Amino acid sequence: MLLKLYNENPNPREIEKIVSVLKDGGIVIYPTDTLYGMGCDALNVRAVERICDLKGINPQKSNLSIICNDLSDISEYAKVDTPTFKLMKRNLPGPFTFILPTTSSLPKIYKNKKTVGIRVPDNSIIREIVAMLGNPVLSTSVKDDDDEIEYTTDPELIHEKWGDMADIVIDGGFGGIEPSTVVDCTSGEPEIVRQGKGVLNL
Repeated sequence: MLLKLYNENPNPREIEKIVSVLKDGGIVIYPTDTLYGMGCDALNVRAVERICDLKGINPQKSNLSIICNDLSDISEYAKVDTPTFKLMKRNLPGPFTFILPTTSSLPKIYKNKKTVGIRVPDNSIIREIVAMLGNPVLSTSVKDDDDEIEYTTDPELIHEKWGDMADIVIDGGFGGIEPSTVVDCTSGEPEIVRQGKGVLNL
């Protein structure tokens, strides 16, 4: 199903529909402030495994990322010291993924790497979904290395490619082509491990 939503004012009734699909273990493709993402309820292990299979991700070896609604949710799922919290506060919402140590609130599938990527995108659609769901959303980009650019930015073409696998594809307008900037905060000093769209404000 392709569902049109507007970032400035997402329709609460449509958000409810999406949340209901996520609660049932469904997969949703959604816009962020960078690339379009594919996700599920991050606490639903079966749904997380399904996405890992679809995307060829090995959760034992790859960092999994979750989207939180705002900074107040983060400490439940990741260990954040004061300097890191201040850094995140200066840069979020925005096009960043902060890698942090996990807490016991996340299912075992996240604990193999002992770290989790945290995103709070500057996009109302996905943050409203997370807020109404009450859980974070697992986040992986729809981009494949061999994809033509249109298939990662145009919601109709994303739907054409992934529509059979995702329960809902949200059309939130054209997506970006640059991924988030990844900042590793696990060793005390923040380290940029991938420079993407976000310019880190230290």
